[in-house]
Amino acid sequence: MPKAIPKIGSRKNVRIKNTRRIPKGVIHVQASFHNTIVTVTDVRGRVFSWSSAGTCGFKGTRRGTPFAAQTATANAIRTAVEQGMQRAEVMIKGPGLGRDAALRAIRRSGILLTFVRDVTPMPHNGCRPPKKRRV
Repeated sequence: MPKAIPKIGSRKNVRIKNTRRIPKGVIHVQASFHNTIVTVTDVRGRVFSWSSAGTCGFKGTRRGTPFAAQTATANAIRTAVEQGMQRAEVMIKGPGLGRDAALRAIRRSGILLTFVRDVTPMPHNGCRPPKKRRV
């Protein structure tokens, strides 16, 4: 018995494309000394785009460079702009070299920035340091 041929407009054939329009979002940049991770979320915190220097093809010590951070930021923001993002808040975390390069790439992308905030965690005299070394 032959199989039934599904209609072209049937539910099985149609792939639902994610057409969520995001006019405003939050761009999180985490810049460590060895890598830079850029995450684009909506205002509620749901991630819809992310990129890192490692996923852009940089390996080893080149992941911590400003150029790698710029490339990762451009990749993450490209999909955000395609989904209609016009305004964004920027949260930058970490001491890495990619902080300034990522911010420059965000400015160059054409997205209007409402504010830029540094959210690097700072200890309020947290953990006790290790004992002094005796040589």
